[in-house]
Amino acid sequence: MGEVVNAIVAVAVIFFIFRWATSGSSSSDERRSAAAALGFRPKPVTQEMVNHVHAVFPDIPSDNIRFDLLRTGSVELTSNKILERGFLDAPPPAYYTIYPRTEAPTPRLPDGSHIASVSSASSSVKQPSLIERYNLHDRVEGVSFTPEVIEVGGKAKWEDTAEKREASLRERKAQMILAARQRMLAQRQKESAS
Repeated sequence: MGEVVNAIVAVAVIFFIFRWATSGSSSSDERRSAAAALGFRPKPVTQEMVNHVHAVFPDIPSDNIRFDLLRTGSVELTSNKILERGFLDAPPPAYYTIYPRTEAPTPRLPDGSHIASVSSASSSVKQPSLIERYNLHDRVEGVSFTPEVIEVGGKAKWEDTAEKREASLRERKAQMILAARQRMLAQRQKESAS
């Protein structure tokens, strides 16, 4: 009977020593709680990484960028995801308990005015469409064609002079713009028919 009690005490002591040795510091407790709250093990993210992505994609909120960087740990992967999808998923509510929201200060221009006021003024000015910018009005109204007929993005022949290469490039741009317009009109027509 005495040997059984000694064995139980020895197992308990070994268990507590093992648990103490593997528990680590309080920072690992924070990581564990962050992993439990977010549902994945967060990678280390610096403010510089967030600023780098935000400088390239200013319309994406900083919290969305930080959340995706916590998942990927890579500026390149996060940037590629934005380029492929056009957006980043919003962080879950648990994210804000670990990383509270911080309002980013509005960047200032050298003269002291805010960038937001300049961009709002420029957004009120109507930007010309691609048809207007490349003077394609006569081609839009005159010719009706389907996107399947035009081979857009095919191989171009290398021209002898720079002027001919420039004219070839302009023509290919015009074909691409017109084909994209036709696809958009066909898609809108299909949606309105549905």
